[in-house]
Amino acid sequence: MTDEAQSRYALSFTSGGLLAREGVSVAAIYLESHDWQATRVRVVDGNLLQARTTSSLGRVSRETVQRLAALGDDEIELLVEGSPSEQHHLMWAAACRRYVLIGDFAEEVLRERFLLMRPTLDVEDFDRFITGKSLWHPELEGLKSSTRQKLRQTLFRMLREAGLYTDAGHIIPAVISGRVTEVLDRRTPSDLRFFPMVTPFTSSGDQVER
Repeated sequence: MTDEAQSRYALSFTSGGLLAREGVSVAAIYLESHDWQATRVRVVDGNLLQARTTSSLGRVSRETVQRLAALGDDEIELLVEGSPSEQHHLMWAAACRRYVLIGDFAEEVLRERFLLMRPTLDVEDFDRFITGKSLWHPELEGLKSSTRQKLRQTLFRMLREAGLYTDAGHIIPAVISGRVTEVLDRRTPSDLRFFPMVTPFTSSGDQVER
């Protein structure tokens, strides 16, 4: 794969929203074998996601597995045993890792607006983000208006399902549990950057670098 191909944004996240329910179900199956291919085969063969059509089952199971594969096994275990809030936060982090476009939006728009005390998010914010990124990502420049709208609708739906955004357009500060904070903060840079939250401070009062 060329560097140019690697830098292209993947835009196939319109298959569903946050997929939290599906993620927890598939994660539990994965922990029995620690094999993603075998997990997907079992999910599809048994229609364990209770999809109405074969095509829908294939699409949603593939999307769910791809997002979960972005998490480590310790995060998968926490996803299965965690509270609904923890599950939603982990699935949001998984989506941000799987799709660089979502991660960039979360860090550069969602969190930035929260830190600047501009706690609202609307269609224009998304459109400005896409327009700006299209300078480096020609795959965005050629998007049909209907495709751009679908991407925006799906992303905002995911934000709502993750508990980070209201129907009225307000950003909800993330209150992340200690154990989710611990696993997300192990990465460099920290994956807490995907959430609308104030950067933690050390006991000495110095701001932690993210």
